[in-house]
Amino acid sequence: MIDLSSLTLLKGKKALVTGIANDKSIAWGCAKAFEAFGADVAITYLNDKTRTFVEPLARELRSSVLLPLDLTKEGQLEAVFDDIEKKWGRLDILLHSIAFAPKEDLQGRVVDCSKPGFLMAMELSCWSFIRMTKLAEPLMKNGGVAFTMTYYGSQMVVEHYNMMGPVKAALESATRYMAAELGPKKIRVHAISPGPLKTRAASGISDFESLLSKAESKAPTRSLVSIDDVGVAVAFLATDAAKLITGDTLYIDGGYHIID
Repeated sequence: MIDLSSLTLLKGKKALVTGIANDKSIAWGCAKAFEAFGADVAITYLNDKTRTFVEPLARELRSSVLLPLDLTKEGQLEAVFDDIEKKWGRLDILLHSIAFAPKEDLQGRVVDCSKPGFLMAMELSCWSFIRMTKLAEPLMKNGGVAFTMTYYGSQMVVEHYNMMGPVKAALESATRYMAAELGPKKIRVHAISPGPLKTRAASGISDFESLLSKAESKAPTRSLVSIDDVGVAVAFLATDAAKLITGDTLYIDGGYHIID
């Protein structure tokens, strides 16, 4: 476990973290690191079932903002940002850690995916980040940073990753364009690409254990990344120490992405 007790590089900053499902979520690793660096953290949960897992985590971070966010429900995303504006009046950090594709489309060939399944995956996994960043823009009055989560399968063909590869490639491209558009306002945008992790989202990928084994055996560090590793790196990128870093897909994977 990394000791963050002496770091307050985000003191006074306001962070919104979406996509926490439980204490194994990448978003939870990031939320912990933001709080440890000194930020106030707002958290969303998907539904009442998920809330039973997320609410104790929000208490652990002493979060005063816990809001429902189901992207399939009209107006709920806008309501989250309305609440943030009423509560804080501004936002410094946005973390988007949401992805979804129907199982029957995700586990089949790309050429066989249905139009409704592909469009749903694009809307919930890619367009939602664009929309969130648009809503965050007027709240980032003194600049800020927006993060989304991607994966190596966006650039290389990863067995069983299937339809999410093209979707994540679109997400990374959107990140670059938004970074260019928002940079003059001192708003930075990043796509974070962790190595494979045992998360609830990963459970939908067929034969995921083989991905983990391959990453651990081939990564230069010979180790798997943890949610805490991702969280600390993302928290650093949110600080002013990284104020001139933007628009990148940043790999936190022990170097696995450089290996053939």
